[in-house]
Amino acid sequence: MKKILITGGAGFIGSHVVRRFVRQYPGYRIVNLDKLTYAGNLLNLRDVENAPNYRFVRGDINDFAFLKDLFLRERFDGVIHLAAESHVDRSIDNPDAFVRTNVLGTVNLLNAARMLWNGNYEGKRFYHISTDEVYGALGNEGLFTEQTPYDPHSPYSASKAASDHFVRAYGDTYGLPVVISNCSNNYGPYQFPEKLIPLTIRNIIRRQPIPVYGRGENVRDWLYVEDHAQAIDLIFHRGQAGETYNIGGNNEQRNIDVVEKLCEITDELLGRQPAGTSKELIRFVRDRAGHDWRYAIDTSKIKQTLGWAPRTSWDEGLRKTVRWYLENTDWLEAVTSGAYRDYYDKMYKNRLQS
Repeated sequence: MKKILITGGAGFIGSHVVRRFVRQYPGYRIVNLDKLTYAGNLLNLRDVENAPNYRFVRGDINDFAFLKDLFLRERFDGVIHLAAESHVDRSIDNPDAFVRTNVLGTVNLLNAARMLWNGNYEGKRFYHISTDEVYGALGNEGLFTEQTPYDPHSPYSASKAASDHFVRAYGDTYGLPVVISNCSNNYGPYQFPEKLIPLTIRNIIRRQPIPVYGRGENVRDWLYVEDHAQAIDLIFHRGQAGETYNIGGNNEQRNIDVVEKLCEITDELLGRQPAGTSKELIRFVRDRAGHDWRYAIDTSKIKQTLGWAPRTSWDEGLRKTVRWYLENTDWLEAVTSGAYRDYYDKMYKNRLQS
């Protein structure tokens, strides 16, 4: 039996990875380690929480004594590391938290794995999930490849870039069997509603203003989260140690186009006529500091070496996502606490432009 630690498994992407591994590999023991901060929610995993090969552990990757004890008790064969502070606006407001979790927490995990495996790396793997934001920004042309130089522009992307460097350094220095992937923007069910797509859906439902940075012309490559989970599965099992794989949706969209399409789909599914009326809720807000212009991923490497390509079309993925939020308003209400509303007001309400 393989014993796999998945960090951040109660978060958005992490919960989809946990669900996939619990269901796909009943012979594995899956341990989900999550601190349960604002973005970690055990409601994300209600459908697998009683599975015999699944265990949840609440804990902090910044607590090395705790990690050491957990690794020694469970004797993990592999680590899939997703635990991270991930929202750019929060990193601008409180960069120290991103350094602690994303950099020092990653180093703690590397040290725990190195201690447990002690040079015996047969059948072992440390898989670090990162972001395309470490590469900086693109102009109107070009794609990020695995050879693109790092050029982070926010405290968030700088902290993820630093953690990537530490992972590679542990592979080079200690021979730790590491692998890294850098992904584009994810969307889908269970995403915390401070990100663009769930925030927009939530505000359409409530007929509240929809904040859009600048004029909404920044471009992102969107990847459906279940496609990402499948790519993670492939890389964990078949990826080459020491390699980096870029995972993208081959789906570039301007932010304003994303929001307008969500207005049309959500109105349609809510039976509001005419569909698209909710575009009247769009409000342009003062742009975020250091806002990267465009991200786009070249997925050639993972396609050629592992045979992966995104399966979910943009229209299909958005419709599945909107439908999920409409059918799970109890989840949406449960995660939008008073603390979130205070944060929402701080980030958006007071930045409305005339």
